[in-house]
Amino acid sequence: MTLRSEATKGHLNPANMTIWFTYILECADGSYYVGITNDLDLRLAEHNSGQGARWTAQRRPVRLCYAEGHRDKSAARKREIVIKKWRREKRETLFSSPQNLVGNSCVRRAS
Repeated sequence: MTLRSEATKGHLNPANMTIWFTYILECADGSYYVGITNDLDLRLAEHNSGQGARWTAQRRPVRLCYAEGHRDKSAARKREIVIKKWRREKRETLFSSPQNLVGNSCVRRAS
């Protein structure tokens, strides 16, 4: 099952509506990248192939830590802007939040 089909099972996707996602990637160097897309699987593949953003191309591989769905591109972009202003610790709180469509694969475990 793709991330898109997982997200469209919920309340956001009436019949033909395109879902936009705000997402957070963790890069190989531990940094985070925040972006938007209407196809999470394709965008993640682009980032990992070096054809995504310049930031992630230099910090591969990346893994998807967080994604939330939005009704339109504008809403996803507004949320991206908000999250980009947050400190690292606040971004990390999203990883285990109920609205995270990818589970909590990036939650840091205590050593």
